[in-house]
Amino acid sequence: MSSKMTASRRSVLRALAAAALTGPLPLKAAQHVHHQTAQAKRKADGAYKPKLFNEHEWATLRLLSDYIIPQDEVSPGALAAGAPEYIDLLASHNQELAALYTGGLAWIDRQMEKRYGAPFVKAGRDAQRALLDLIAYRKNDSPELRPGIRFFDWLRRMVVDAFYTSPVGIKDLGYLGNKGAAQFVVPAESLQYALKRSGLA
Repeated sequence: MSSKMTASRRSVLRALAAAALTGPLPLKAAQHVHHQTAQAKRKADGAYKPKLFNEHEWATLRLLSDYIIPQDEVSPGALAAGAPEYIDLLASHNQELAALYTGGLAWIDRQMEKRYGAPFVKAGRDAQRALLDLIAYRKNDSPELRPGIRFFDWLRRMVVDAFYTSPVGIKDLGYLGNKGAAQFVVPAESLQYALKRSGLA
């Protein structure tokens, strides 16, 4: 790959990372990020190598992502959708996102050490869930929990964005894409609802 193409790809990822700070990425932009992580996996023989996070942070991010959207009997979860890779790639191209995530992961570990004497990944499931139950809700806002609540809100939004813009998440939604049709038929229920609301029924 030429240095010009690499620079262009980096600038696109920087722009997307900056855009992610303002809200969810449009589907096409998010799919570009998924495409880049898939390419990175192929280059590394199927194993994604984090660009921002160290080994411990990466393990923590993966575990948190799995808590947010776990695999169930209906579909694979956030890990299969590549949510941690999506976050890592974007955060590695934006200092503000990088600080938010590395700081948030450090906060989680400090709280776990303080409350349970172990970092998040080494604490038991009950202890992990107890801390997540505190920071998952804004109603628990306090000076002590505020940084964790803010971090978890960001993490949850980005994991969900990553999941539902991935092939796994799109399949989970049951979206089949645009299809040609010989005839368009308005469902009877929709027609009745519209007529009732219009006063013409």
